[in-house]
Amino acid sequence: MKLRIRDNSVRLRLMRGEVETLRDTGLVSASTPFPGGRTFRYCVESSPASVSIAAFFSDNEISVRLPETTVLAWANSEQVSISGEQVLADGDQLKILVEKDFVCLTNREDEDESDMYPHPEADKVKC
Repeated sequence: MKLRIRDNSVRLRLMRGEVETLRDTGLVSASTPFPGGRTFRYCVESSPASVSIAAFFSDNEISVRLPETTVLAWANSEQVSISGEQVLADGDQLKILVEKDFVCLTNREDEDESDMYPHPEADKVKC
């Protein structure tokens, strides 16, 4: 799972196995260790009680919660992403995007892409 945070937005890209795990178990997570023994964690949860996409931050962890019905429809289709917005305390919007991770259109020798989705533009682009 890859996480990108920028300009009031959270974007998570999940590989095939992670999408299947989220669909089947309701949870997929990852972590990044930092010096000093601290760890930054992030996860995506599928919840039958959720009606909209939401993000939470607590104890060095970002959690994105998605409605279970939305996850099931997304995981079992060609749909690329799930997106939503959450109103912050100051009235600003936090944009949330969870998407399937595609194989890159250019060769990257240092990245294992074996569990990524085929890129929908792969047959149109010559690299």
